[in-house]
Amino acid sequence: MTEAVTGAFSYSGSAIADELIRRGHTVRTLTNHPRPDARGIEVHPLDLANAEGLRRSLAGVDTLYNTYWVRFPHGEVTFESAVQGSANLFRAAAEAGVRRIVHVSITSADVASPYAYFRGKGQVEQLLTTSDVPYAIVRPAILFGGDGVLINNIAWLMRRSPLTLIGDPGDYRIRAIHIHDLASLMTDLGEQHANTTVDAVGPQAITFADLLQHIRASIGSRTRIVHVPGTVFPAVTWALGLALRDILLTREEYRALTDGLADSDAPATGSIDLAEWITQNRHTLGRTYAHELRRHFRPDTP
Repeated sequence: MTEAVTGAFSYSGSAIADELIRRGHTVRTLTNHPRPDARGIEVHPLDLANAEGLRRSLAGVDTLYNTYWVRFPHGEVTFESAVQGSANLFRAAAEAGVRRIVHVSITSADVASPYAYFRGKGQVEQLLTTSDVPYAIVRPAILFGGDGVLINNIAWLMRRSPLTLIGDPGDYRIRAIHIHDLASLMTDLGEQHANTTVDAVGPQAITFADLLQHIRASIGSRTRIVHVPGTVFPAVTWALGLALRDILLTREEYRALTDGLADSDAPATGSIDLAEWITQNRHTLGRTYAHELRRHFRPDTP
């Protein structure tokens, strides 16, 4: 049975592809960044403006695992273009006879959200639920494990800076899920038939302040954690990003975090505890920097 994954060389897509291969499936990827791959994955283009090309890429596919989205606008890529591209992808899947779509969304996705990221995700969910293809919508808040960005880069900064700044009291919670738990959940849902929407969350909810304290203690950093006003914090992350030629945290991402949109009261769908994972990986966490822009927009840049 052939399963398709958008972005099987990316972070979440790679984990989903690995889990599908482990379960004995043939995997095809639709990607804008083709590369040699030892897993035997079939590589097809992800040209979201080419309806016929998308149909050809999805021909013979049983389930489409969709991870396509953009974290922030960059160049000609916007949230609006990502919504339209998703609509084209879902339409092509229906026309190609795909049995089921398992789609990665976000906790608190809402077409009425004041935040463009969450609003766009809500629009894509709406497109999928009104399409002709049975679906499962999986809503993670924050991912960790593997070569994830957020936790690793916090540790990277803590290993190098005498100060670590945090906006406001830091009492806003996050409910992260390990990338392997997400992949397992998605492939489980791909084997089912009913339409469903589920929050993908781990067993632990932790405040951001406690998260920073735990990372610092685990890696043995001597950085001093300093609270700054929330109005100032986005400027700090912008300046750091400028120095690193990357985008660390956008103003909208920070505001959504402080508004509690990275939290969920749903039952745990993952088993790997974030704090325990940080402790277990303390010797390697943050040794190298994970560059967001190079991963997604300049993947061939050393």
